[in-house]
Amino acid sequence: MRFSVLAGFCLLSMSGFSQTIEVLNSGIKSSLRGLSVLNDNVIWTSGSGGTVGRSIDGGKTWEWNKVPGFEKREFRDIEAFDENTAIVIAIAEPGNILKTTDGGRSWKTVFTDTTKGVFMDAMDFADAKNGIVIGDPINDEVYLLTTKDGGETWDKYRGSPIKTSKGEAFFAASGTNIILHAKNRFTAISGGMISRLITQDNAVELPMAKGKETTGAYSLAIYKDQAVVVGGNYTADTSSQGNCVMFKLSQPPAFRKPAVPPHGYRSGVEFITGGQLICCGTSGVDVSNDLGMHWTLISKDSYNVVQRSKAGRTVILAGDGKIAKLVY
Repeated sequence: MRFSVLAGFCLLSMSGFSQTIEVLNSGIKSSLRGLSVLNDNVIWTSGSGGTVGRSIDGGKTWEWNKVPGFEKREFRDIEAFDENTAIVIAIAEPGNILKTTDGGRSWKTVFTDTTKGVFMDAMDFADAKNGIVIGDPINDEVYLLTTKDGGETWDKYRGSPIKTSKGEAFFAASGTNIILHAKNRFTAISGGMISRLITQDNAVELPMAKGKETTGAYSLAIYKDQAVVVGGNYTADTSSQGNCVMFKLSQPPAFRKPAVPPHGYRSGVEFITGGQLICCGTSGVDVSNDLGMHWTLISKDSYNVVQRSKAGRTVILAGDGKIAKLVY
């Protein structure tokens, strides 16, 4: 859900700007990969073991729940609408989408897909009504679902089928490999044997790491017409080879590589301001003050996902057993 997420953010000067990571909660028995930061107070997260967490005081205290019947499932993405309403997707067979309207105390299954090979990776909402889910290819076609009623009902994507290449898929690493724009237009990224930038109209190969199941594009962030993709190779998480690319949302995009890339595989990226970025992965956290051209390592701690508040300035990170925030 990206309701004018970064509108009005002021650009911060590069001089005198420092960032640190402050751990808010640790010891959580879940690998957290879903994250939705509504404002400076309301934060939702999700992960393995059917776990959902919610804070309504900016991360000072947390409520943790395991959704009954889903204790062995993984919720790789979550979208929150307010402090009481949120949606999670459960990966792998059967593919499930669940919704709560009472702060996570109870959940109802709003969609189930028992198709062999179904694997939902991520979702995004353009507004309070219109959302999209992307999953690994089935029969060599991108798996897409859409909703027009805030996730109450879901339908198979009605646009032209999008074909995939052999060994191409989508990573359920942080729930950030697809962005839904207005009028049901979307931008997505793939990885694996090939990595591509995919829209409803076409697909273009990305100049990123490729050739293995674990290589390629993992996360996408967009501010106005500026886009940044991070990834690399999950099994070589300290390698910076092919782990970042920048471009404008023009056709065809002119890809640019960083002069100083992030310091390893990265599974999450987010704009802090119009010119400032943060990315994270299992080998650390980097920031950039120049639209991704130069990256500085600020932490070697492992995190899976990073999100900026949709209506505020808080930046939250989540990983295996912990949640943190960017102090800046």
